[in-house]
Amino acid sequence: MKAMLINAYGEDATFEASDVAKPEVKAGHVLVKIAASSVNTVDTMIRSMGNDLPMSPKLPAILGMDFAGTVEAVGDGVKEYAVGDEVYGCAGGLADLPGTLAEYIVADSNLIAHKAKNLSLREAAALPLVAITAYEGLTRAGMQQGQKVLVHGGSGGVGHVALQLAKHWGAEVFSTGGGEKQLAMIERLGATGINYKTETVEQYVAKHTGGAGFDVVFDSVGGANLTNSFEAAALNAQVATTVSMCELDLTPVHFKGLSLHVVFMLIPMLHNFRREQHRQILRDLTQICESGGLKPVLDEEPFSLEQVGQAYARLQSGKAMGKVVVEN
Repeated sequence: MKAMLINAYGEDATFEASDVAKPEVKAGHVLVKIAASSVNTVDTMIRSMGNDLPMSPKLPAILGMDFAGTVEAVGDGVKEYAVGDEVYGCAGGLADLPGTLAEYIVADSNLIAHKAKNLSLREAAALPLVAITAYEGLTRAGMQQGQKVLVHGGSGGVGHVALQLAKHWGAEVFSTGGGEKQLAMIERLGATGINYKTETVEQYVAKHTGGAGFDVVFDSVGGANLTNSFEAAALNAQVATTVSMCELDLTPVHFKGLSLHVVFMLIPMLHNFRREQHRQILRDLTQICESGGLKPVLDEEPFSLEQVGQAYARLQSGKAMGKVVVEN
């Protein structure tokens, strides 16, 4: 099969079109002909940082985690899928799991689900990593109907899903963005936009919560921005983040009695730990999509498999709105 291989890691590492052996289906897995895959920040980190990340695959490597496609073969023990089914999932591209920048993938059946009937394969490919992350963050934070939820980075991959899920589950949703396009997208998805460049945390907390703070803060920016999340949170509130590889003063967390949830959705893939939870989350997401509660936003720039280097550059440029998708 055709695959885009990476033979060295680094900021300028290139993808090379190569012919590699087509994988064979095995027990508990399905062989999927990939129609599309999407690029996530963690993919660009692996390419750039290589062995500095413990999850980077050995070279030469096929990167890419998210995909959507059609089942071509079903392994022993797999009951819920048949040849011809359209599926989506996040199932490769790290450690010893070959990635999705290829024509085929053999995916663990616990890491996939049937795609939503009202989404194209291209749209479905945009969802798995970011949607599982958003779902996990909000559910671990115990989000409830009627709460005020703040999403930091609501025009990004994880953020634009998190605000839709929060709205679907009955929250009053607010989201930060840094420009007119970002704020317009946030408003279009049903949240109240907050321009973090022109409003301080104190100002928007006073404006939208009467100074009390938000019940749940989902921080898809993380890092130094977590201090803004702590400031924006109400007493005894819940804060979920996707980026916590940093040193921070947790004093405000203590005095507000906050609960902090760190979401690292790659754990089931890396450690073969409770992978069936990803299957169940993806099934739930399919139903939410089909009910009209969630629709991925795709970046306007299309890319073919051979243009994956340009797709990575697009995401890293910060100019992409929504998810960057690569089509086979």
